[in-house]
Amino acid sequence: MKKIIIINGPNLNLLGKREPTIYGSSSFEDFYKALKEKYSEVELDYFQSNIEGELINKLHEVGFDFDGIVLNAAAYTHTSVGIGDAVKGLETPVVEVHISNVHSREEFRHVSFIAPNTKGVITGFGLQSYELAIQSFL
Repeated sequence: MKKIIIINGPNLNLLGKREPTIYGSSSFEDFYKALKEKYSEVELDYFQSNIEGELINKLHEVGFDFDGIVLNAAAYTHTSVGIGDAVKGLETPVVEVHISNVHSREEFRHVSFIAPNTKGVITGFGLQSYELAIQSFL
């Protein structure tokens, strides 16, 4: 059984409440429950933190024995050299995901410190971005 973890960064705990015109009206918990049912042949795990160091610690914890990491580092994507370096040091492949199309938003969101160290980037497909990333590992 493949082991895949979704790691979400800051403010993604507010999905369904925060800026629904950009991020939709579903909570991530409801979406995650549906993903677990749909991909029952996968050991799917989930972690969310608003704290950069906790995200790095989780990447270190899972980055050598999972089959895939789906990472939405949110705003840290564009600011965290530390998360980019953590991803670079892992054996487990990482797919960077974003709910919105970051390239149609503010210019600072066009730069990722994580993308150069990933298997790929999926952006702009809403919550389906996560599902596309999971499929890339199967």
